[in-house]
Formats: sequence, C-alpha cells, structure tokens
Amino acid sequence: MPTIPSIPPIPTTTAMRATPATSLLPGFDNPVDDAQQVFRATLEAFAHPGRVETLPVTSGLPDGLSPGLAALLLTLADPDTPVWLPADVPAAARAFLRFHCGCPLVDDLGAATFVCVPAGHAMPNLADCAQGVPAYPDRSATLMMEVASLTDGDTLTLRGPGIEATQTLRIAGLPADFRARWRANNAGFPLGVDLLLASGHQFCALTRTTQVED
Repeated sequence: MPTIPSIPPIPTTTAMRATPATSLLPGFDNPVDDAQQVFRATLEAFAHPGRVETLPVTSGLPDGLSPGLAALLLTLADPDTPVWLPADVPAAARAFLRFHCGCPLVDDLGAATFVCVPAGHAMPNLADCAQGVPAYPDRSATLMMEVASLTDGDTLTLRGPGIEATQTLRIAGLPADFRARWRANNAGFPLGVDLLLASGHQFCALTRTTQVED
C-alpha cells in the first residue's frame, strides 16, 4: 500500500487575505472533518483494490476537475506533494489547488507526487511517472485519473494483496493497452505507480501489487 501524505493544513489567514474570496470556489464545507472522511475512504480503497468507494462528502468544484478528483486532491495534496496537470487544464482548477492545498504545480511529470488526469486527457506513460528508488519505493507517484464509468464497460479481474480471491471491476475509459501497461508496472515492484480511478462521486484504487488477469 502506498504512503499517503497526511491531511494538509487549513490555509492561513494571510493566504486567505491574499486572494479575493469571490475569485475562488470553496473547498470542503468542514475542511478538517471532511478531509478525514475522504482520507478514511481512500485508505479503504487502497486496502481493498478494485472495490468502488463513494465520496462521503463533496467540495467546491472548479472547472476542469470532477467531484472525485477535487475531493481526493483536497485531502491528499499539500505543500510537500507536487501535482502535475495536463497543460490545458483550466486556470480555475490550478488556482483552486494552489489556494486550498498549497501544492506546487509542476510541468515535469517525473517530479510529481500526484499525477492528475481529468476527463478528456490521455493517461501518460506510467514509466514516465516517478517510480521511487530501491531504498525509498514510497517516493513514487500516485496517478489519479477520471474515467467514464466504474460500473460499466470492460471487465477487469483483479488479484493480489487486499483481495481474498478475485475482485471484478467494470470500467470504461482506460487506454486500450492498459493491461500491458499495468503488467509492466507490476514487473518493477517494489517500485512503480499506484492508481486512483475516479468517476463522478465514485473512486477505487489499484496498487502496484494488484494484478490484472488477461
């Protein structure tokens, strides 16, 4: 299971004064309690790969992010976790993350702790994301991707830690060659990328140890 950063601090009063209140959407209604609820749901998702979770709370929703991606980033991203977004993601999403999370937004895919792929954007090559190093495999990236559905589409049969026998996941919106990409990611263990897949208010996780049957 990947190391998940601690819940980020609430922005300081100085930071709030620096940005006009009317220019940004709110984050969580109750930042600490709501983030803790989403954090627990995220831990459950990683503990049970392929099991679909539903967001326990929602947040403000800037242009360019889905409910799942917004809530996950509000919960997990902080000033110590660089975030990568595709170049043409709207400025509103970038401003939202800078203000509420304080996270650096980077152009270098390999420098990102969280690689965020909103709807309409292609999944980058997993090998181009941070893989960790042998002494610190937790220094790898978690790729968050919005998909079309987590209840319909292609059927993935999953095995591995956290799965008693097999777990079935129906999903639409992954690349056609996802299975081959994921096998290559498995092969690099203990290095490799972990996934958080979101669709609207639902999300699930695949860890680098999760195997996808042919």
